[in-house]
Amino acid sequence: MSASLPLDAARRKDTEPAAAHAATPEADELARRLRRETEGEVMFDIAARGRYATDASIYQIMPIGVFVPSSTRDVQLAIDIARDMKVPLLPRGGGTSQCGQTTGAALVIDTTKHLRGIGALDLHAATVEVEPGLVLDHLNAYLKPHGLWFPVDVSTSAQATLGGMAGNNSCGSRSIAYGNMVHNVLGIDAWLSDGSSVSFGPVARLGARERAFADFVKSLADRHAGDIDAKWPRLLRRVGGYNLDIFRPRSERPYTGDGSVNLAHLLVGAEGTLALTRRMKLQLSALPRAKVLGVVNFPTFHAAMDSAQHIVKLGPTAVELVDRTMIELSRANPAFRPVIEKALIGGPAAILLVEFSGDDRAALLRQLQALVELIGDLGLAGQVVQMPDEGPQKALWEVRKAGLNIMMSLKGDGKPVSFIEDCAVPLEHLAEYTDALTEVFTRHGTRGTWYAHASVGTLHVRPILDMRRDGASRMRAIAEEAAELVRRYRGAYSGEHGDGLCRGEWIAWQFGPRLVEAFGEIKRQLDPLNLMNPGKIVDPPKMDESRLFRFPPNYRTITLTPVFDWSPWNVQNDPATEQTTAPGTGGDTTGGFAKAVEMCNNNGHCRKFDAGTMCPSYRVTRDEQHLTRGRANTLRLALSGQLAEDPFGGDAVAEALDLCVGCKGCKRDCPTGVDMAKMKLEFLAQRRLRRGSSMKDQLIARLPDYAPLASRLPWLANLRNRVPALARWSERWWGLSAQRSLPAFRRDTFARIAPGLPLASRQEVLAAAKPVVLFVDTFNGNFETENARDAVRVLKAAGYTVHAAGSTANPLCCGRTYLAAGMADMAKDKAKALLDALLPFAERGIAVVGLEPSCLLTLRDEMLAMGFGERAKTLAGHALLLEEFLAREARAGRFAPSWRPARQPMRVHGHCHQKAFDAVQPVLEVLRLIPDAQPMLIESSCCGMAGSFGYEARHHEVSMHMAELSLLPAVREAPDALIVADGTSCRHQIADGAGREALHVARVLADHLAST
Repeated sequence: MSASLPLDAARRKDTEPAAAHAATPEADELARRLRRETEGEVMFDIAARGRYATDASIYQIMPIGVFVPSSTRDVQLAIDIARDMKVPLLPRGGGTSQCGQTTGAALVIDTTKHLRGIGALDLHAATVEVEPGLVLDHLNAYLKPHGLWFPVDVSTSAQATLGGMAGNNSCGSRSIAYGNMVHNVLGIDAWLSDGSSVSFGPVARLGARERAFADFVKSLADRHAGDIDAKWPRLLRRVGGYNLDIFRPRSERPYTGDGSVNLAHLLVGAEGTLALTRRMKLQLSALPRAKVLGVVNFPTFHAAMDSAQHIVKLGPTAVELVDRTMIELSRANPAFRPVIEKALIGGPAAILLVEFSGDDRAALLRQLQALVELIGDLGLAGQVVQMPDEGPQKALWEVRKAGLNIMMSLKGDGKPVSFIEDCAVPLEHLAEYTDALTEVFTRHGTRGTWYAHASVGTLHVRPILDMRRDGASRMRAIAEEAAELVRRYRGAYSGEHGDGLCRGEWIAWQFGPRLVEAFGEIKRQLDPLNLMNPGKIVDPPKMDESRLFRFPPNYRTITLTPVFDWSPWNVQNDPATEQTTAPGTGGDTTGGFAKAVEMCNNNGHCRKFDAGTMCPSYRVTRDEQHLTRGRANTLRLALSGQLAEDPFGGDAVAEALDLCVGCKGCKRDCPTGVDMAKMKLEFLAQRRLRRGSSMKDQLIARLPDYAPLASRLPWLANLRNRVPALARWSERWWGLSAQRSLPAFRRDTFARIAPGLPLASRQEVLAAAKPVVLFVDTFNGNFETENARDAVRVLKAAGYTVHAAGSTANPLCCGRTYLAAGMADMAKDKAKALLDALLPFAERGIAVVGLEPSCLLTLRDEMLAMGFGERAKTLAGHALLLEEFLAREARAGRFAPSWRPARQPMRVHGHCHQKAFDAVQPVLEVLRLIPDAQPMLIESSCCGMAGSFGYEARHHEVSMHMAELSLLPAVREAPDALIVADGTSCRHQIADGAGREALHVARVLADHLAST
């Protein structure tokens, strides 16, 4: 975890005049008071409000404003101000609710930036106190050294906050063993809308005011005992309405172990409609010492559902479903394909992940064997993939956790829609229920995607609907038929993700009018002013009220001729078959650009802080604006005319994209495939068409053109690095930070040393037995010649015939610097020249090997969207980074030079683009060819340089903070290690920030060759 930073970008939001963007005079006054009386961040401009108008549901409601408190005192003051002005309040955590709980015309209070502290930890009692903005994974990382964890393990654990989980009464994959959120909350301190503080916990220890509330709720439970007994679902998975039954429990699992009543449980699942959480006390569990996993493959979906009732008798901690649709979508995702395929036997219609955990590994292995025998008895012998080891288990659980978002990666306007996905039924009826619901979908011309909690009868199923056309009417019809099925099988309509806007109206159907009135009385007792998230649970709107949709029937986008090819997203799909139309046929007025942006379903996966790359700017600022989701929402709003400004000429999108470093982390890590780096390139190109280029843009873009000339007089070109006054001048006129050194020009460029290597001619390499073409980019050709030189040495030592492209006086260029400056036309010219030069080799099956990740991988990414057709695809299929090529050749037995043993530890930092294209492991693989080498990967996100980003004065602070999150501390902690980094900008950042020289893998390999 990292601390939030007081960056200039955040401070500017506080000083911006509210009148500039306030929606109404009342909102203007509210913003003024918040700025004057609190120390929090106040955002009332239309773009900021738009970023908080949606969650992971189908809904969008523009809030009055957004407030990010810096302390609990700020929250108290905001509540007082809102009460004075009669403004509703909407507490918000990660904004990942799937039913619209965190959308509303209110003052949104975002607790995730500052109110995420961990308080008292009692190891003996296994309890901890937390603030509401704390993320679940961050808490569990803190608890792990103590052998404890908080076991409500929701699939969004990397971004879900404890406050949001309490608001929804979250459950998770292992609720069969640990219960729901409500079973693990011991106390809640909160504010009521009148500004008072309350402390809810065990009834026996309540204060006078809290006891009065408890007595009131108990009187309601007593009065409505008959209705509770008759109407309340007797299932573990029931989260609808308020927990009135705490005084008359109906659940399969008691609220408390001793049968006592805890008033905090009234607030769990209340969706922020009764109070605003200040602090929670949680019950922890011991971390199991061992886990084993059995993956059961089923030939039919029905067989999987029918077996669940038998499997749970073996005592598993989890039984999770993955259906055929999710299997195929996982196979289509490069990050998930190798993982899911290890779990499959043939082509199953569904698989169940069955986990056993505990402290006795031998006993768990016996349970796993019992599963194998049970499945054999059910007629499916040999259909269990056993995973006794932690690594494969963890990888497969990550795929399961991403299940919902993987399903949302379907291209086209039809998407799996959340509204009946949490219906829960008793296990003995699960197969019948799923069969009947499948028939419902078929009658309405669609199909459902299924996954999740088979162990407790809660399957997340989402029919594919097009909400821009007839989706709303189909949603209503399907919901009504599904409700009848739930009633037939005595289930619960709302089983996990809460009520919100999509299930709020069904509370009356589930509980009846008298219990609904009781819920209203609870609301009026605790929130008489109706300020706390109104319109949820009590008096909710209809689920299909189109004015609340993110994509209402009148949704339109601007007309745009894109610079890059977005046609793969410009498609439609068939809800019944999930087949998509041909690229370019989807009717998108922006040529597919808008539909690519709209792939973001607001799941919030980009808010994670784990070892992945996404999203480096958010990790520094913790601002929604600087998040892949925030940027996608800003673009979507702009492209659909909701920001009332030109998307490419105005400021809103430019500000949202400003800190995007183009790392491509989202290209790999985002389950729905949002590629913000490419979207930023489209934006920059469109903006340049409207505004032209700055002097700095020209300076950076044309580097490949003038670098050979500057190398003739390097002492003159490098004066800026030696004369402080020139550095200050460059900051003033070019925007390049005076605190940065710039890459140093040199006379011994690769073009000048190439004749002495020597290298093969074009004809020689075409005729060679072991040919390879080395693409020498601008950076390795002009600034770090030794990298290209050593790459040649390593290749030749293994008997390769090496031809170097880009080593002549007229060097080749991928166009990367032009792309970064928005000069797409010039980038295409450079790329075409490179394609023309390299294609003849690729057509002969000769590998084109590069050294700089951002340059070489342009051939496999951006060049494919430049309109070059099959020619670009052919080259992309043969373009490899040096380490990828060497690893491939070593596995085939063709790369086996003699080595000297390693004498130093090695630490490897992966370039962001290497991570995006799965090219980091090959670095480790080739380094392990060296005897005694034990390279270790530095678990880091972006280094912060990102091409020219870190050189710019306005980005220097952010750049250094990105590096300090993990990379630079890891380098400093290994003073004796060899630091390996293939990215030229990465090496520069390490030199500037840690005073250490990092080496390209080519140099490390060359230094360990047995003979020179």
